[in-house]
Formats: sequence, C-alpha cells, structure tokens
Amino acid sequence: MLRWARNDNIPALNTIAIEWVRMLDPRLIREDLPLLKAALQKRGVQDNLEELLRADAGWRELNTRIQDLRHEQNRVSEEISRLKREGRPLEPHVEEMRKVKAQITALVQEWMKWEARRHELLLGIPNIPHGSVPVGKDPKDNKEIRRWGERPQLGFKARPHWEVGEGLGILDFERAARMTGTRFTLYRGLGARLERALINFMLDLHAREHGYTEVLTPFMVNRASAIGTGQLPKFEGDLFRLKDEDYFLIPTAEVSITNIHREEILPEHVLPISYVAYSPCFRREAGSYGKDVRGLIRQHQFNKVELVKFTRPEESYELLERLLLDAEEVLKRLAIH
Repeated sequence: MLRWARNDNIPALNTIAIEWVRMLDPRLIREDLPLLKAALQKRGVQDNLEELLRADAGWRELNTRIQDLRHEQNRVSEEISRLKREGRPLEPHVEEMRKVKAQITALVQEWMKWEARRHELLLGIPNIPHGSVPVGKDPKDNKEIRRWGERPQLGFKARPHWEVGEGLGILDFERAARMTGTRFTLYRGLGARLERALINFMLDLHAREHGYTEVLTPFMVNRASAIGTGQLPKFEGDLFRLKDEDYFLIPTAEVSITNIHREEILPEHVLPISYVAYSPCFRREAGSYGKDVRGLIRQHQFNKVELVKFTRPEESYELLERLLLDAEEVLKRLAIH
C-alpha cells in the first residue's frame, strides 16, 4: 500500500509515507463494497471480500477491547502507585492487575490470528482497474491508443528470430541449454555487443535526456520487498528463491527500485523522483509451457531497463503518460514500428 499522508496546515508535514506493503485500503472495502466487487469482476477475479470483512471486523473489535483493557491497566497501575505512597494495602489491586494482564495476553493471541488472516486476505486482492480501462475477454478487445511509423513490407517470407540469430552465429540456444537448461540464451560476438549497446543506449537516453537518475540495484531482494511490490504471495511460483536464504532473484528491477524508499518519509518538495536501472531479470514462467517457448520470448533470464517515478497522486497519471512517452522514444530512435 502506498499511503499518502498530508497535513496542509503544516507545510513541513506535506509528506508521502512509503508503507512496507502495497494493498487496498481496508476502508475502501468497508465503505464501498459494491464498487469494489464490480471492479474486481471486470478483472475476472474471484474475491473473498465477505470473508475479509469478517476478519477485519473481528480484528477491529479485539483491537478496541485490548485498548480498553490497557487503559484499565494504566488506571489500576496509577492506583497501586498512589496506595504505595500512602502505605495502604495493595493486594486487591494487585490481583486485579494480574487478571487484566491475563485478559490482555489472551486477547492479543486471538488478535494476532485475526491480524494474520486479515493480512493474508488483503494481499490476495488485486488493485482495481482505472475507469478508462476497457473490459474484454482477450487481446482482441484491447483499444489501440496511437500508432507510430510504418509497418515494414518485406519482399520475402520472414524467418523467426531464433533461426536468424542462430544462422548469424549471434544466438546459441543449444550451448546455453547444455550449461544451464532450456529457456536460457548464450549471446555471442555481435549478439553480445548488440545487447550491451542497447542497454547503454537506453540508460544514456533516459539519464542524460529524460532526467532520470541511474541506479544499479541488488539483483535479489528479501521477502518484504517482494510482498511490497505485489510479487508475493500470488506469484511466488514464478520467482526463483535462494535455497539457504529467504531471498528472491528479481523478476524486474521495478521490485528493487520501488523499495528504495520503503519505510521512508519523503518531503513533498523532492518529488517527483525518477529512476532508471538496468538489471537481469529472472522468471520461472510457471504455467507458460508450450506457449512462446522458442527463442527469446519467455526466457528464465533476460535483460531489461526499467523506469520508475515516485510522485504525488494528483500528478500520477500525467507522469505515467510522460514515462510512457520516454519509453516510446526508444522505439522511435531505433525506427521500430
């Protein structure tokens, strides 16, 4: 959840607090359940909203009871301190304190169970789509927004890229499969130089001309970071996890970049912040067997240059469009339709 905390009466507190996990605000679920259900139905999501509401209600009820008991605990503690000063008997109040402590301990244990279930359910509910997003059953229902350049007209039958790459000696799938396994590629000679040149071209374009700050992030993250960007728990089957550490190889540099400011409070005047990063990406592609498995389309490892912006919600859609135009510029300069 990205939580924007503002207090317009105190300029120094006009800040954005980056929470540790991205999820829907429970208040939205409590206050506008029909709207949320309709939005999730558009995504084809089977929701557990009623169960979540029950868990949320149980969590809040216990939270209130625990707070009330802690207030009572404080009251009794103050009374005991007063009686000590006056030299009066303490035993009835001490016994009352023991009972209150025991009640709090029992309720906290129950509260933690509700908290765990509530948290689990919240993590399973995806973000709702923007109202402008078209609803469709397959890619044919997608809406084309704009088009650039002319589609090349070939005077011959096109060959698949893996045949071209292997024929030129710049891609070697067979040797990569021997050294690692399927869905890996060995780039050779001009193929390796082309990959490196494209990475440098994109980094330089965005850092020098588009105003992004280049960063080189870790290529593995901890569980909290993967939860914070939505990869976990839903997509754990698509991630590579280290055997002896609870670390995950990143599926994209987006995961690392988005966590740069996790658990920080950013002054509003520093926004927007724009980052660009190169990283190798690692994906198991679980469930995609038999689909686009040849060539470079669904590799377990590939290279990527990622763009991320941190900004205020009021500017988010404007900057999203600007980010998209920055990415489009790459294709335009490479004269790719």
